Amino acid sequence: MRILYIGSGSLACPALRELATRPGDPVVAVVTQPDRPSGRHRMLTACPVKQLALRVGLPVRSPERVGDPAEIEALKALAPDLIVVADYGQFLKPALLALPPKGAINIHPSLLPRYRGAAPVQWAVANGETETGITILYVTDKMDAGDIILQEKVPIRDEHTAAMLTSLLAELGATLLVRAVELIRSGHVPRLPQDESLATLAPKLTKEDGRLDWSRPAEILRHRIRGFTPWPGCFTESPKGSGHLLRLLMARVEPVTGEPGLVLECGPDGPLIACGQKSLRLLEVQPEGRKPMSGADYVRGYRLQGGDRIG
Repeated sequence: MRILYIGSGSLACPALRELATRPGDPVVAVVTQPDRPSGRHRMLTACPVKQLALRVGLPVRSPERVGDPAEIEALKALAPDLIVVADYGQFLKPALLALPPKGAINIHPSLLPRYRGAAPVQWAVANGETETGITILYVTDKMDAGDIILQEKVPIRDEHTAAMLTSLLAELGATLLVRAVELIRSGHVPRLPQDESLATLAPKLTKEDGRLDWSRPAEILRHRIRGFTPWPGCFTESPKGSGHLLRLLMARVEPVTGEPGLVLECGPDGPLIACGQKSLRLLEVQPEGRKPMSGADYVRGYRLQGGDRIG
């Protein structure tokens, strides 16, 4: 089968690598997002999928909008039998989905119909879920709502951040995708309709999602720190009226209680901050404009002490 691969982010890379090395199912082109400014110097940078595609010698297209009529005509000329989509970031119009005779399939990092949307891994961790997974499904004109081909569960462990979990799911996604391609080629593809009554959403993250509210329980705040690493990151206002932001990278829940936002004490592992329920020990932080540091180094360097207020 002639495969058109559409993807941009890191989640899509292992699957593309697998397809590129398989005989008999050529990847006729890779469609990615255009190069974007990145880093302190805002240099134009190719997305992870484009970088991989160029390394393995695949033709790449990076349209601003994949649904433009001229772009659809160009893709039609490639005569794809199947479209594979993963971590792309744009809706695919019906005219594009209609091109391949065997349809379009998607690698989605959740147990659909739960966590449809742009940030399923981040919200699953931030909400304290104990499991997630990969779903291979048919693409329709409704977001992440197509029939399920394959699905496999993955436990969310206490030490997982969203970044760590995404790496695990990307590898599993590649394995399941290869199985799905084989099923499609055989003509015996399972199609399980989704139960709309069980659908939940995982909306696109904004910077403000990372702002911590110390009146919430400590366990919830710790889940958000794990779920929003590396982006948008969880942050709060630094103490002592500095006006600077403090990013929280790693924390531990402790049973001590107190007034939310109050520094209860500064121990050898870092400061202990009271929350709505229990408290958080800040094990690793990053002051605005500085490199990450341990909570203990932060206490010493910024002369933090019990009774200070944060946030």
